[in-house]
Amino acid sequence: MNRKLILTLGIVAVALAAGVIAFQHFWIYIPGVVGRIKNPIQPFHEVTWAKGPAPAAPADGRRPPNVILIVADDLGINDLQSTGTGVADGAVPTPAIDSLARDGISFTNGYAGNATCSPSRAAMMTGRYPTRFGFEFTSVPVAFARNIKRLGGHGPVAPIFYEDRVAAMPPVEDLGVPASEVTLAETMKAAGYRTLHIGKWHLGEAEGLRPQDQGFDDTLGFYAGGGMFMPANDPNVVNSKQDFDPIDRFLWANLPYSVRFNGSKPFHPKGYLTDYFGDEAVSAIRANKDRPFFLYLAFNAPHTPLQALKSDYDALSSIKDHRLRVYAAMIKALDRNVEKVLAELKAQGLEGDTIVIFTSDNGGANYIGLPDINKPYRGFKATFFEGGVRVPYFVRWPGQIQPGATTPVRAMHFDIFATAAAVARAPAAGPGVLDGVDLLTLAKGGAPDRPMFFRSGHYRVVIWKDWKLQLSERPKKAWLFNIGTDPTETTNVAAANPAVVAELTAMLDTQDRRAAKPIWPALIEGPIWIDRPVDGKPMPKDAEYVMWAN
Repeated sequence: MNRKLILTLGIVAVALAAGVIAFQHFWIYIPGVVGRIKNPIQPFHEVTWAKGPAPAAPADGRRPPNVILIVADDLGINDLQSTGTGVADGAVPTPAIDSLARDGISFTNGYAGNATCSPSRAAMMTGRYPTRFGFEFTSVPVAFARNIKRLGGHGPVAPIFYEDRVAAMPPVEDLGVPASEVTLAETMKAAGYRTLHIGKWHLGEAEGLRPQDQGFDDTLGFYAGGGMFMPANDPNVVNSKQDFDPIDRFLWANLPYSVRFNGSKPFHPKGYLTDYFGDEAVSAIRANKDRPFFLYLAFNAPHTPLQALKSDYDALSSIKDHRLRVYAAMIKALDRNVEKVLAELKAQGLEGDTIVIFTSDNGGANYIGLPDINKPYRGFKATFFEGGVRVPYFVRWPGQIQPGATTPVRAMHFDIFATAAAVARAPAAGPGVLDGVDLLTLAKGGAPDRPMFFRSGHYRVVIWKDWKLQLSERPKKAWLFNIGTDPTETTNVAAANPAVVAELTAMLDTQDRRAAKPIWPALIEGPIWIDRPVDGKPMPKDAEYVMWAN
């Protein structure tokens, strides 16, 4: 072999090696690059909320109340002073959100529909267990699941990626609530309401699954599960990146800073996204003040990526930990924008004619590395321990709900559908079984006790009376707690109560038989620590965890 050929082969080998190294470093950016090529983002432009005349008065002369559903994203139960100490040991007051509890009713045992966002939102929008129609897992692209496996995740065991299931995976755009389901927006629209959506959707991106296809007259936000709050290099934003977390790395590499209005091409919003959504909610209320409206205001705060407005960050100089300070500033912005909505209702004279419901889609996430967000409860988002599914749950209706009321009655996300439909005097929903109960009836003790179920693949949970049973196949384990006397799930009493375990297992099996086949398979199972968040540090080998299927 001559010297020239050897040199050529050497250069090729070096180039290939360099290419492999470059690909290993930059592959994570590919989904975002492809997405922006397919859907280039347009410059900011104003949106106009349609105004309409007041509808004819009903026969009894009573205008049905407006309904506003405000949903935070990954808000911890301890992040509010009305349900905990407040973020950073109370350094960030949340007066606007807390006022909904003070001026209305707080369900102190409020539960999410699931421990992750998509199924919880599906429960709210349909009034049903999402497993009834196969919406069992959070919709994420295949590349996201591969990323968890490739970067290793966290925990005592490696994540499991099911390569053999990829062929059965529909495009991520098709992962949504089936059009055959009757949504809350469709129900309210049939009752004569103007239906409005602002913020996160995460219930389907393809035609037929988008908010405008599922009953919303006007929709402003993004279809996917997340978005940037501002461009990362904007001088008015402060970022906190968790490089130890594969989820965070994927989001920073791929999420766009964009919204859509009524099916438009994506365009840049104006300023900090939480403020933008709050300002547009005010505009939507003004435009619709003369007619009954249903507003689903789905903030994506304080979900990652952790990004704070610099002015909010600077106002919290007493918080020394950078990550906590950014997170706290996000909570500050969230509360400010709830206040905008409440102030506009008062300015328009609509307070007494509007029911405001506030909740979070699930508990706080482990992957932001903050240990106290769900205190005093164990667990985080993506576990069915109380920290993953116990959420703030407030309902305010001046003149109809006694201010400052509390109730220990267990409420779940699908009860929102029944509540809104009842006050709207909406016609009966579609043929599916509704699982929810009107919250006002529930609070008065007008509904029978009911079990509450959660499921994600092999991991199943039931709450019945004061018993809570969690069953996991990987690891093979049963946790049984009496959450009446042990709400923080400290003492596992499964071994001492085999009859209770058997009874509750039978209830889970019956519920499984009512479930539909998942619309798409779980591609990944990853370990989630129960008692400590991900923070880049190793955990003891005997620390408890669940394998979350998604």
